[in-house]
Amino acid sequence: MATVAHLTTRTPKVSVDEILAGFHPSPRFGEVSFASYRPDPAQPSQAAAVKSLEDFGASVDGARDGGGLFSRLFRGTKDKGRAGVYLDGGFGVGKTHLLASLWHSVPGPKAFGTFVEYTNLVGALSFRKTVEALSTYRLVCIDEFELDDPGDTVLMSRLMRELADAGVKLAATSNTLPGSLGEGRFAAVDFQREIQVLADQFDVVRIDGDDYRHRGLPAAPAPLEPHELDARMNAEFDGGTVAVDDFGALLNHLSGVHPSRYRQLIDGIDGVVWKDVHTIEEQAVALRFVVLADRLYDKDVPILASGVPFDQLFTPEMMAGGYLKKYFRAVSRLTALAREGQAHEPS
Repeated sequence: MATVAHLTTRTPKVSVDEILAGFHPSPRFGEVSFASYRPDPAQPSQAAAVKSLEDFGASVDGARDGGGLFSRLFRGTKDKGRAGVYLDGGFGVGKTHLLASLWHSVPGPKAFGTFVEYTNLVGALSFRKTVEALSTYRLVCIDEFELDDPGDTVLMSRLMRELADAGVKLAATSNTLPGSLGEGRFAAVDFQREIQVLADQFDVVRIDGDDYRHRGLPAAPAPLEPHELDARMNAEFDGGTVAVDDFGALLNHLSGVHPSRYRQLIDGIDGVVWKDVHTIEEQAVALRFVVLADRLYDKDVPILASGVPFDQLFTPEMMAGGYLKKYFRAVSRLTALAREGQAHEPS
């Protein structure tokens, strides 16, 4: 039998030290390396990206040389190289694997987190304390880099500029070239200076390929019938702890838990069961749920669910709007976790 828990009853309290201590690769990428990455022979850019990241990692030790290369760059001194590297590619081509491999390959102090986690860190600590904390690091890795509004544009531009001036090496992943960040979301031309600051800080490494989560794999399994959930839960998670929640109640609960605490929200959970999954109609609710989807994927938490399939989780307008990349990533990851939960296919 499985032990039943409910996310809707959890309101985790997280200290500043605990937040900072969490800036490392998730268990999914806890032991990856450049050697464990398997480049697609049909995509030469993947093997080239490994070499680029290995070379960049070798340069990290020399980054803190009197203010660093970024410091000279922002003072106007010309330099042939940049002290940041930016992995650009589609969903599931291994960008996070490579970024985590870089993190594992260099000495600390160092930080690894998603773009959202860094903006949440600023909210928890204040901008100045965040700069003070991260300025002592050799390397700051930013996964899933995406600018969704003007405030984030200015915030991250300023944060990276100050870290660069302190000699910190920066590495980021995204599926949007840095010069195109913000397009389709807001009046990017009004913030072109800030966007260009970000673009100028990185050497772009392109990674081509198909989403590995869909290479040769079947479509996502159909949702379970409500009456099947209990039996399947006990069969799949016998001896484990499973978070069982009504989907609507879970969405309501997330509005009262800061996204910086979603990692702790699912601590100790071996699987989740969602009853009556429905299409999310409100953008703010959808964006919060995307953060939860990312944290579940980080911890490789399998999913059993009834209701609509995950490709109907967001409205057509959302899937075609300014946040479409976030929503497509969430659907891809939730589908992989559903395959794992129902068909035992690795996510």
